[in-house]
Amino acid sequence: MNSDPTIDVSDLRIGLYVYLDLRWFEHPFALSHFKIKNEEQIRTIRGLGLKRVRYSPDLSDREAPDAVAPAEQPAREELSPVIAQALAAKKAMVERIQQQRAAAARIENAFIVTASTIREVEKNILTKPAETVQAANQLVSQISESILSAPELAIHVMGDMTGGEELYFHSLNVTMLSLMLARDLGVPQEAVTALGMGAMFHDLGRAEIPSRILLKVEPLTQAEQHLYEQHCDYGVTLGKRLGFSPAVLAIIHQHHEMFDGSGYPQRLKGDGINLLARIVGLANYYDELCNPVNIANALMPHEALSLMFAKLRGKFDPRLLQLLIRRLGVYPPGTVVQLSNGAMAMVATVNTSQPMKPILVVYDESVPRDEAILIDLSQDSDLNIAKAIKPALVPRHIYNYLSPRKRVSYYFDASQGQDGTRK
Repeated sequence: MNSDPTIDVSDLRIGLYVYLDLRWFEHPFALSHFKIKNEEQIRTIRGLGLKRVRYSPDLSDREAPDAVAPAEQPAREELSPVIAQALAAKKAMVERIQQQRAAAARIENAFIVTASTIREVEKNILTKPAETVQAANQLVSQISESILSAPELAIHVMGDMTGGEELYFHSLNVTMLSLMLARDLGVPQEAVTALGMGAMFHDLGRAEIPSRILLKVEPLTQAEQHLYEQHCDYGVTLGKRLGFSPAVLAIIHQHHEMFDGSGYPQRLKGDGINLLARIVGLANYYDELCNPVNIANALMPHEALSLMFAKLRGKFDPRLLQLLIRRLGVYPPGTVVQLSNGAMAMVATVNTSQPMKPILVVYDESVPRDEAILIDLSQDSDLNIAKAIKPALVPRHIYNYLSPRKRVSYYFDASQGQDGTRK
């Protein structure tokens, strides 16, 4: 770790990639390692009381400008007001991180409550149909009202604090993503309720499909695929018994239809597919790429969106696909990225008004994992995302630190302000 060459602080120059061997809160920079961009950063480093700093020849500019002349007086005394101001800015940043952590804890708690309700709904829908449908309607109404009335949405990826993989629910993801798209489309409230119910129960007919088929990780045989496709028809039959509206039944029946006519069970095409079913079908397809039965085949959110846009776009309503990409961002929550300064990070939260400026969990070996740095790119103009990184290419210790979940679950923060109160 400390085998890098060192340089006297008087010889610092723009273009050097330096490492500050200080605790994170003892310096004013966002990260403890970075490339020096200007003379102000050099003056700030000299004011930290360090005599020498480590640097990386490989990450430094090959032709850096001449060194800035050293300060005539002891730098720490001369520049103490500057350092004090910078550390005050760091303190404000720490306070923002604490607020973000509090918000994340609140959102994850809401996710747990909602996921538990979903579990009860799925467990009781056939044995206690009347009260379960009522509970589902209430849940959909609460979620849709929260999403539709909020001025802005922040999309969170759930972490391991949510209790483990047993709290993952495909239907919850599809419901959340569908309602997000409905918000963008301006779908009227009466249709939103049907959309939410259809999204929640889109796989209702799977209850009639043998587990050996549902849980099979190898490709289905032609006969097995034919049987599986009948879950759409089975779902409509069960939905009628439960008293679902025609709009909800249409979603259940058509959520596997594709815009190019390659779907099932009726090979419907284009506008011949119910709009609400197109919304749910898109959300369903995306989530199944991220969370397949065989988790070894799972795509990172960034990979899933890229595949859908680059190779499969004909299968989806182009307007809806563009909305999904715009709202999740080019780098959706859960994506591992490399920043412009070389640091590794994971996208934790996307602000849907600025999808290219998410909140990131940043890897820094000098910071304990449970205190990991959170950077809001909308408030840090010096940093940006350089590229997404495939999990297999991320060093194991960094991957474990960032801890992207094997399965990706989303939830929304539909609150205003930073105090966590609903408006």
